Amino acid sequence: MSFPRPVPRIGDPTSAAERATAPDAWALRDDIASLERVVGARRDIRRFRPDPVPDEVLTAVLTAGHRGPSVGHSQPWRFVVVTEAATRDAAALMADRCRLRQAAGMAEESARGLLDLRLEGIREAPVGVVVACDRRTPAAGVLGRATFPDADLWSCAAAIENMWLTARAHGLGLGWVTLFEPAELAALLGLPEGVETLGWLCLGWPDERPPEPGLERAGWSRRLPLEEVVMRERWTERDAPTSHLRAPAPARLVAARDRSDELLTVPGSLGVLDTVLDRITALPAVDGRGTLLVAAADHAVTAYGISAFDPSVTTDVARATREGTSMGAVAARAAGLEVELVDAGIGCARGDLVTTDALDEPTYAALLAHGRERGHALAGDGPVALGEVGVGNTTVAAAVAAALLGLPAEDVVGRGSSADAAMVERKREVVARALARVGRVDGAEALRRLGGGELATLTGVVLGVAEAGGVVVLDGLATSVCALVATRLEPAVAAHLVAGQRSREKGHAVVLQELGLEPLLDLRIRAGEGVGAALATGLVKDALALRNGVARTS
Repeated sequence: MSFPRPVPRIGDPTSAAERATAPDAWALRDDIASLERVVGARRDIRRFRPDPVPDEVLTAVLTAGHRGPSVGHSQPWRFVVVTEAATRDAAALMADRCRLRQAAGMAEESARGLLDLRLEGIREAPVGVVVACDRRTPAAGVLGRATFPDADLWSCAAAIENMWLTARAHGLGLGWVTLFEPAELAALLGLPEGVETLGWLCLGWPDERPPEPGLERAGWSRRLPLEEVVMRERWTERDAPTSHLRAPAPARLVAARDRSDELLTVPGSLGVLDTVLDRITALPAVDGRGTLLVAAADHAVTAYGISAFDPSVTTDVARATREGTSMGAVAARAAGLEVELVDAGIGCARGDLVTTDALDEPTYAALLAHGRERGHALAGDGPVALGEVGVGNTTVAAAVAAALLGLPAEDVVGRGSSADAAMVERKREVVARALARVGRVDGAEALRRLGGGELATLTGVVLGVAEAGGVVVLDGLATSVCALVATRLEPAVAAHLVAGQRSREKGHAVVLQELGLEPLLDLRIRAGEGVGAALATGLVKDALALRNGVARTS
């Protein structure tokens, strides 16, 4: 039975089905030709009539600027409207000085062209508008500026474009003058510290009606053909790297989201789970019981006293996993998962990281290939949860994470299981010495030289599952490091990953952030063995069942 779709009284009333039927229905078709004319007719005006600009027209221009797009909806623009002749004269003098200074540093022909440019608009135009950017809010506090700190300035530039087009539609001329020393213009207008000017806008009725841009008409430059400025996929001066893996096509991603829109529930009602479900249901291999794959290996680095447990514990936990009685195996059984253990080097004496590489090239290649084969084989039977067993492998995983992320040891080394302060300090020292030995390494090389058998195997599993279109559910730091290596080799792997949990290991949150993943669970688990991944996989399976069982709307 289907139910009528609940239609919100506020916000977007359309459904995914409506949007899928007519994806172009949002178009303002009657206005497209007018918009194209306005965009094509926009000019940088230098000559103005002295006639006043009506208040309602000035307000329309300023309103258009205030409706501009702004990063994080921060609205950083401030508009200083100048009509006093004394202020305009002072600004014009500043611009004239800067024009002469700039011309003095140019080749003779270019300098003559610059000196021919008219800047009288600052004095002639009845209105001057200085767009200033209030940058006093820390970049990290504005959505989108932590990664692009200057996005607030771009927002102000977008506001200026809105003003320019609106002025043109009203028949006003606008000229943008940036021949100023920013500090001088800011002082003239009394701008406080932390507020930056983007130059002076001359606004008034134009005393010229140029059919093409002024600098083009003056022979300063020409407009490039569109095909010279458009590139496809990446900058064309470099060859694209070879990649054999693709994330789900956009059509599959949108179709998965459309199906969730049909449910008799509020969009996004499951929070982080909804994001995960939308992503993984776009993958071809989702259904099935699922498997917890645990890889186990010993590590020679334990000789440096970096673990509270004897290396023999690796063998004991691996045996319990095979018998179905380890923490990870029991958690997997509760989640309805099969369990598979891979011996990736139990009892093997390999490199200790500090003096020698963890794996030689043939061993690394064999382990990676075996993991890849297992990943391929398991992907079609449902989600593949990852687990690991290996005394000392939090130190190993921290070393790989530090190399991949370019971080010092102290930023990634945590306590592991039951370590005291002295042991943590030894772990930091071991990781620092290992990083100093290998220098700058990344991807597969970092994994081979600083990782271990279980990490190489699990990296192969991640690649194999992704190549087969399946879902990988990560556990703690070690499995997440494997996923990070896999994404460095094949970026499309990221579309197949689910962060099952965030452990207490110091470097785990940083690695998840680099992967762009939000964990489903944050229970401060220290168990390893895939316990967190198994619990999270059970949650994902329950959420899929919930979606399949909820009533649909029509």
